[in-house]
Amino acid sequence: MRLNSLTLRNFRNYRASALTFSPGVNLILGDNAQGKTNLLEAIAFLGSGKSFRTQKGAELIRFDQEFGELEGSVFSQEREQSLRWILFSGNRPRQCFRNGAKKKSAADLAGVLQTVLFCPEDLMVLRAGAAARRRLGDGALCQLRPNYEAALAEYGRVLERKSRILKDRFQDQRLLDLLPEYDAQLCRVGALLIAYRARFYDSLGKAAGAYHGHFSGGGEDFRLEYKTVSTILDPFAPVSVLEGQLREHLESHRRGELESAQCLTGPHRDDFEVSLSGRNLKQFGSQGQVRTAAISLKLAQRELMGKASGETPVLLLDDVLSELDPGRQDFVLNQISGGQVFITCCEPGRFSKLGKTVFIKGGQAVDGPELG
Repeated sequence: MRLNSLTLRNFRNYRASALTFSPGVNLILGDNAQGKTNLLEAIAFLGSGKSFRTQKGAELIRFDQEFGELEGSVFSQEREQSLRWILFSGNRPRQCFRNGAKKKSAADLAGVLQTVLFCPEDLMVLRAGAAARRRLGDGALCQLRPNYEAALAEYGRVLERKSRILKDRFQDQRLLDLLPEYDAQLCRVGALLIAYRARFYDSLGKAAGAYHGHFSGGGEDFRLEYKTVSTILDPFAPVSVLEGQLREHLESHRRGELESAQCLTGPHRDDFEVSLSGRNLKQFGSQGQVRTAAISLKLAQRELMGKASGETPVLLLDDVLSELDPGRQDFVLNQISGGQVFITCCEPGRFSKLGKTVFIKGGQAVDGPELG
């Protein structure tokens, strides 16, 4: 899987740029605030219809412009393919195309261009709040399992409606009559999310453990544990069993939810923990250990996605190498020898022997020579 070329029109700070890329390592060079991260955002958006920086499509369009456009040529699924997006300001819906044919949604583009992003914020995800780790897991699972993405969206819609009932019932007590139906839906869809997550985190932990073992020279035992509601005795149990155990937990929190007007329990509060040789990494790990574990998780995510699709996803490294010491830089660089990689960097001479260079200045991109 590789992105051969990309054309941007009125995307972020790019007025009009056409770029070609190496199937190996592509080094994106330039000073701060010139558009390097915008380019990675465009690559990720091309394949998924999602930005890793905003949920507002209007923010992706160049200032004072009515539309923005992205178009890319991709080699994927053993053939050349094209992807295209047109974004509009205002309320006009965006448009997406695959091989010249207009599609209904981003789901019709699934699997053509898969990406794994690694940015400086990810280095400390294991020390952040649970929401950051849920985003990491959900983002990977949505690319791995399209049915998971649909279930996650449904769960979010039901959760939002239930939350509104809990808040509005002080003005209208009759709204409480609707709660049993929403609770039933949350338990049904929530059980499915838990089943997906349990299997994903089990595979992720094993793959990340192997990377961390190489990283640490076998000196630390990496373990990842999925955390969900306490009544779930075995997250690998049948979905029907998980649904009943979720309902049990929800019923035990019913009074608290009514008093607080908040949804207090469910997979929307899930988390995972990483330990090294039995010690909780978030509490006791050094900064170096936390960063090493985070790198291992991202490399493991890419590996799982590659095994599922049969193709190695495109790896996006947004200024992450500059945040690592030389030893960790070397480890990451040794692990990216396969597949296509995009690396942003502010220091021209630092990694300039990796592959093709692209220079970015003020939203203008210029191809550099193929190196190495």
